[in-house]
Amino acid sequence: MTSASVIVICLAYILGLLMTAVPYGGYGVLGLGVAIAAILSLPLPVRFRNLRNNFKPAIWLTAGAIGLLASFYLQWRTPTPGPDDISQFLSLVNPENQEQVATVSGKVLSTNGLTRSEKVRLWLKPTHLQIVVAEKETKDERNSDLDSYCSVEEEVSVEEPETKLFKYDCQVSGKLYVTVPLLQGTARYPGQLLTVTGRLYEPQVAANPGAFDFKAYLAKEGCFSGLAGRYITASESGGQESWGLWQIRRRIVKSQARWLGVPHGPLVSAMVLGRRAVDLPLDIRDDFIQVGLAHVLAASGFHVAIILSLVQVLTSRFSDRLKLGNGTTVLIAYVCLTGGSASVWRAAFMGFGALLAPVMQRRVNPLGCLLLAAFVLLLINPLWIWDLGFQLSFLATLGLLVTSPAVMKRLDWLPTAIASLIAVPIAATIWVLPLLLYVFSQISTYSILVNIITSFLIAGITMGGFISAVLGAVWPLAGSAIAWLLYYPVGLLILIVRFFSRLPGSLISTGTLSLVQMLILYGLIIFLWSVPWWHKGRRWVWAFLFAIALIIVPVWHRQTTVLQVTALQTNGQPVLVIQDRGKVTLINSGDQNTARYTILPFLRQQAINQIDWGIATSSPGSRSGWYLIMDQVRVRNFASTGTLNATLTSVVQDRNASYQVLPVGEILPAAGSTSVKLLQDRPALVELTIGDRTWLWLEERNQSEQNQLLQHKSLPGTQGKPLQVLWWSGEPLKADLLMALNPEVAIATSENIDEETAAILTEANISIYSTERDGALQWKPDSGFVSAIENTDGSDSFF
Repeated sequence: MTSASVIVICLAYILGLLMTAVPYGGYGVLGLGVAIAAILSLPLPVRFRNLRNNFKPAIWLTAGAIGLLASFYLQWRTPTPGPDDISQFLSLVNPENQEQVATVSGKVLSTNGLTRSEKVRLWLKPTHLQIVVAEKETKDERNSDLDSYCSVEEEVSVEEPETKLFKYDCQVSGKLYVTVPLLQGTARYPGQLLTVTGRLYEPQVAANPGAFDFKAYLAKEGCFSGLAGRYITASESGGQESWGLWQIRRRIVKSQARWLGVPHGPLVSAMVLGRRAVDLPLDIRDDFIQVGLAHVLAASGFHVAIILSLVQVLTSRFSDRLKLGNGTTVLIAYVCLTGGSASVWRAAFMGFGALLAPVMQRRVNPLGCLLLAAFVLLLINPLWIWDLGFQLSFLATLGLLVTSPAVMKRLDWLPTAIASLIAVPIAATIWVLPLLLYVFSQISTYSILVNIITSFLIAGITMGGFISAVLGAVWPLAGSAIAWLLYYPVGLLILIVRFFSRLPGSLISTGTLSLVQMLILYGLIIFLWSVPWWHKGRRWVWAFLFAIALIIVPVWHRQTTVLQVTALQTNGQPVLVIQDRGKVTLINSGDQNTARYTILPFLRQQAINQIDWGIATSSPGSRSGWYLIMDQVRVRNFASTGTLNATLTSVVQDRNASYQVLPVGEILPAAGSTSVKLLQDRPALVELTIGDRTWLWLEERNQSEQNQLLQHKSLPGTQGKPLQVLWWSGEPLKADLLMALNPEVAIATSENIDEETAAILTEANISIYSTERDGALQWKPDSGFVSAIENTDGSDSFF
């Protein structure tokens, strides 16, 4: 088989995996192979006969079949819950009963650092589940399908004698995502036997546009349920630590942190072992990601190159075979030590190829080696095809191989060392940027500049970190001494990163790139690389301008034409985003978790880099999200019901935002055609006019306050002014108040809407929505209210 045939088959396998994103995509690959084979079987002009000689029809038929088999292989390898997987027992859990607890016993698979709420994350292999279920049915009427895995004991509730309690004792399997309080999770290690008591839950899908899909993330890890642990009991039989590479990793991390302290020590460890292996402070991690240095904290080809350089220096007098043996041993140890991510496996595979070439007395074909690495790794684990680290690693490496030489040629007027510093980040960025825009909807403005400035510093720290790690694994005190020498270089690196991360516009939201746009951009990059005509003169500039227009024009068109209102799902906190032809008004921020995981991702997805009006109508205790929002997005004007606390006032002043207290009874012209009128303070009653639509935010009120509200002279719906949307908490509302308001639509911020209120609204033919039940809701003049998740197909854009 010729090398050309091998290339076709490898590409067909990878394409077959990718096409699983499309229904029956594998059959499409098969059809493509059959079509090309059929064309090549026809009489061809003389100039195309060479093509048939190199790529025989049989090869294309084989490639098509392999593409189809690849799609079946991926489906077969995709994790699914077994019949006794712990997620199958979620039917025993009552989501409304927060006091119901489950006790799960199992073995720790790995520890996964801290969450932002300072809880320890664990992956647990469960073996045993105990849970008490309160039911009014008999045992035979419910959950009988679980009897083969569970023993059930029937008890009687002391509080409610008519309710029976069933204690389920089940043998389970699978994988469980566990979070526990910091003190409970400290000093846990892989292999330890634990019993965790807490609340068992089903992971939720993304309910807001741009939000993180927690359920999909866990499913990729082969996990389909989670446990919010409250306390842990270690099994007596699992008290002895079993040996593992995790112990060496912990030894290295402790050695480097001993004299470097925090955050210097964990940062050096993360630069050597990758941030997944280290509890790196979140602010440091966020700053590195923001300035485009995330790759520094991920074990990758850069780290493997340094390792091989050290091996080559130490074994320079050895034969090529000994170099191969030593280098391979070190690579395998490093891969295992870092946790074996897809990117480090890719780098190790190519590093092995570089070590093998002298032994085989052959030159390495970098592109062929990269393709073979992709094929072999995806053969071992086809699920890596959707791993973002795997995708970015291969794209960045491809950019260095095919684009870096062209950029170096353009910079031949500079010294080679300086030209290389500039060419490497530019080449890698060109190939990874479309994917980053597609996934994260934002661009790091100073990424290339920061990479150039810090390249020597990062290389020196990483090299010193490796030496410190090797010594620390053997003699911790020596490792600490070497790490201490890196204190000032690490401090300088942190200073540079923090400086650039705090510059205005360090991150620019671009909106979600559509799949069509991303494919066009990659097609353009491949076209520029493969067609020599574009390499002459400045012809590439036209392609660059076209790529910029392809990204910017659809965003500009959408922002200048769209009028939409989005009510976000925010765990009962009222948050509204109004986009009015390029002008943005944000009503409320919620707490910091709401801002970080809901509002900011939505703003990025919508390419919103500036809020024209931020308005706080919620209680002072629910405004902490504004700190985070103002730290990342410019807010030009700010208004609130009541005065702000000193901290938030300082933040508003530091951001040079114009501030005012919402006056009762006066209309505040906000962004675009939006206006805000505070009808009552505490509890808040806010009238929003959006175009020709009137919204009313009704904060929770008791019966007496609702009676007083009926006497309000400016209440929408009572003075001949129709009310289109009532926005309230889902609390009980009096029938006469509802009839007076007479809205067209009612939106509750709570999942549990008062039954009597819902019945009145239903009888009056008023549409009822719940953001907690239905997810985020979007309103547009032409389509009315729709689920925001269903409306993320880019229907407003050119694509």
